[in-house]
This record gives sequence, structure tokens and C-alpha cells, in this order.
Amino acid sequence: MAKINNFLIPNVNTLSNDKKSIDQGNALKQGEKSEFKGLVDKFSQNDLRQPQVQNLDVGQQINVSTHAAKRLQERNIELDGNEYMKLKEAISKLRTKGGHDSLVITQKAAYVVDVDRNTVVTAVDKNNMNENVFTKIDSTIFMM
Repeated sequence: MAKINNFLIPNVNTLSNDKKSIDQGNALKQGEKSEFKGLVDKFSQNDLRQPQVQNLDVGQQINVSTHAAKRLQERNIELDGNEYMKLKEAISKLRTKGGHDSLVITQKAAYVVDVDRNTVVTAVDKNNMNENVFTKIDSTIFMM
């Protein structure tokens, strides 16, 4: 092996220059299917114009109460797509477990949600969570 700039380079000059032997080495054996052909066949059966991502149904649209909207703005909490999906998933899980007025804790904030109405009631940012008392809740879920 040659050594260039402290990297070991394998000796590749032992490859055959004979086209016939190269073609024989790459040929499929009898009964063997090409992996590439299998992928092409699989995708040609699907409509490639449609997204290949599965649609997960994690509940209805989430509403934000007027109070919660004020708190989100005052506390500079951005309810981005990732946070929104965490809330949707949390509400769905809470609903299946019988939650009604619940606390959802994410890495960004804590949200009190009305599960029955799919509504965020209030929000507290991560920095102000210490020493806060959350009342009138029947369940809590961590969505980290």
C-alpha cells in the first residue's frame, strides 16, 4: 500500500483490464435479482408525484385562547411547527388516557391545555417555570 499525506491508499493496479472478465464479475448469477431493478419496480408501482411521507393523524387542529396568545407573545414563546406537532401528539395521547385539563411540558415551555376543546389555555416559558404552581390540572405529559 502506498502512503500519501498519512493516508493509506490501497493498491488498485491489480484490477484486470480485460473487459470480458469485468463483465463476468458484474453479471448476475442464475436466479439472482438485481437490487436496483427491484427498487425501480417498487417505485414505478407508486405514484411518484405524491409525497412518500405517511400522514399521521394526531388529532384535530389546536386552538390558542386569547389569554394564551398574550402569554406566548409576552414570554417570547414561538409556537413553531415542531412545538405545534408536539402539542397535537400530547393532546391525542392525553385524550386516550382520559385527560381533560392537562399540563404539557416541552423543552421550550409548559402549556396548560383543555383537551376536550383542543385549546391551549396558557403558556409559561422554560426560564419562568421555577416556583410556578399549576392548578386545576388532572394530568401531565412530558414531550421532550
